Amino acid sequence: MTPQDIIDLAKLTFRDPAAAGKAILALGFSRDVLWTALALVAAFNAVFLQLLMATAGPDQQLPSYFSTPLAAFVLIAGMMVIYIHALYWAGMAMGGNGRLIDLLALVVWLQVLRTGLQLVIILLSVFSPTLAALATLVVFAWGVWVLLTFLMTALNLTSYGHALVVVVVGLIGLVLGLGILLAFIGVLAQGTQANV
Repeated sequence: MTPQDIIDLAKLTFRDPAAAGKAILALGFSRDVLWTALALVAAFNAVFLQLLMATAGPDQQLPSYFSTPLAAFVLIAGMMVIYIHALYWAGMAMGGNGRLIDLLALVVWLQVLRTGLQLVIILLSVFSPTLAALATLVVFAWGVWVLLTFLMTALNLTSYGHALVVVVVGLIGLVLGLGILLAFIGVLAQGTQANV
């Protein structure tokens, strides 16, 4: 894909998420490419979190399991993997018949766009915190709409209601899986600090 293709696909996602979802699936990315893209998005977000922590005041510090870049990466990547699988199996339970790799492709693309929009919002907050807060709400609402549309596209769900149930069940699965993941990250963070 060329940079212009990516820009065109981003514009299509804003205008017509269903058409964008079909266009992404038609590209036929391999499983290796998609998991690598997920890891890159997680790595970028982990670095981004570290930069935020470095500039935040003492009263705005993030939880301790974000204290090392590796722990932050494992947490972000782990959450994405857990959530994608939770959405997939919840979709299957709701009568969907899509493929996990299709859902992976669409969720990774959505995360790429969200990451870009978060950067824009942070830059905007320097000039107008109020406008940045409004933009955050708009991006959140847009993200939910696109996610529901992508779920319908990837899992062949019949309605937004079914997709919403899948999101709720997926969030429950994420919370359950997150407990295990945080326990693992706590051990990882302690081991990293002990080796320093």
